[in-house]
Amino acid sequence: MRSSILYLLSSICLLLPASAQAQTGQADAAAARALTIGSKKFTENVILAEMATQLLRSAGFSASHRDQLGGTRFLWDALLGGDIDAYPDYTGTLIQEVLAAEAIADEAGLRASLEAKGLRATGALGFNNTYALGIEDSKAEALGLRTISDLRQHPDLRFGFSNEFMDRADGWPGLRSAYGLPQTSVRGIDHDLAYRGIESGTVDVTDLYSTDAEIDYYGLRVLEDDRAYFPEYKALFLYRADLPQEAIALLERFAGALSNEAMTSLNARAKTDRVPETQVAADFLNEHFDLDEEIVVTQESFWARLARHTADHLYLVVVSLLAAILVAIPLGVAAAKYPRAGQLILGVVGVIYTIPSLALLVFMIPLLGIGGPPALVALFLYSLLPIVRNTHAGLNDLPGPLLESAEALGLSPWAKLRRVELPLAARSILAGIKTSAVINVGTATLGALIGAGGYGQPILTGIRLDNVGLILEGAIPAAVLALLVQGVFEWAERAVVPAGLRLAPGR
Repeated sequence: MRSSILYLLSSICLLLPASAQAQTGQADAAAARALTIGSKKFTENVILAEMATQLLRSAGFSASHRDQLGGTRFLWDALLGGDIDAYPDYTGTLIQEVLAAEAIADEAGLRASLEAKGLRATGALGFNNTYALGIEDSKAEALGLRTISDLRQHPDLRFGFSNEFMDRADGWPGLRSAYGLPQTSVRGIDHDLAYRGIESGTVDVTDLYSTDAEIDYYGLRVLEDDRAYFPEYKALFLYRADLPQEAIALLERFAGALSNEAMTSLNARAKTDRVPETQVAADFLNEHFDLDEEIVVTQESFWARLARHTADHLYLVVVSLLAAILVAIPLGVAAAKYPRAGQLILGVVGVIYTIPSLALLVFMIPLLGIGGPPALVALFLYSLLPIVRNTHAGLNDLPGPLLESAEALGLSPWAKLRRVELPLAARSILAGIKTSAVINVGTATLGALIGAGGYGQPILTGIRLDNVGLILEGAIPAAVLALLVQGVFEWAERAVVPAGLRLAPGR
């Protein structure tokens, strides 16, 4: 009997390492098949990335789509950092903007440069989405505008260019120099909002992507690039060189699969016909790719989307605010107790608060990647100033006689702070926390630009698709949440602040 038990135990001991090794191997295999596709915040890029995501899923990969991740630099840095595995881009953008310092002459040079960085690109997808300038057709006809050179005769025209185009090496600075354009009324604006600016008459000329569905929708005339300033912008997929060969082969299936007309039609379905990009992508794959099984897309309900966005938003706000409270109150106390150090503390948190939120998010990406972590850190930093300043002010404004009484009782500095000073300053401290919380609710919407989710996601999508319903889907819950947060802190004040300190002045 004993020998049988010993044999059984020894067998189990021999099997355990093998089982653990098998489970580790399965986990590694699952991780190898988990891929993340990114996209920029314009419709065409979202559709292309969604196509890649769905094709990879149909082949058994666990693929996810991180959509609308800001501009080119967001995606490029995320790809280099390993936060995403692939995304759609354009040859002209890569040569003229991302790798401009390398003075790449042609596509072969581009591919060599990518290879040196551990990246590769698929073959061209088949269409050239070049930059162009557009103006309302009736206005162009009245002014006799046919080419970009013709704009020199009309210096009073108002230009509204996408923010990225304003600063790109292949954008406005180079275009102005190449054509000698005299216009001075030039401003940056979101690409999608520029079309509405033309429709409303506040913008005369804007930059276009040649496959934009809005060109026909808004009746725009594309001005001829008569000096051939803009290079070719052939679409392709950038991907990390360590992708599984099966995944690379799937991405390569898109090479040559899309003409300019086909891509423009897909953009129109999403932008003007209001068909969800997931459905647009699935319909194209089902029609043009020989798939083993038809892709079926299930659209998320409004309530499911609201629950998901609310959970993401609350996570960003609550975690960043709690961290800020734990750090800011001690900093405020230190600033009040040590005046010289206090000036430095208040100066540092004040400078942080003046950094534009979008810039702060960009600074965080190389350190923390994309998604929740950089958004949490940015929100945490923005939350510090109101809490530190109000803690500092609340402690400094305490009546002298009360502090003298506490000293007369023989309380230690720590006991005096805990039992007298902080309770008396609680109202001011809570006001600072409330201010930070309300600011966090609004600022957290920008987290969607780096894939952190929240109420900013439907707002970004609504702006891009000119869908007021989607904009309100994010804006109204954000406003309601801000009011709820304010109400919670009003209740907290009644619970924490002594009743005598809650009385209004003069009563």
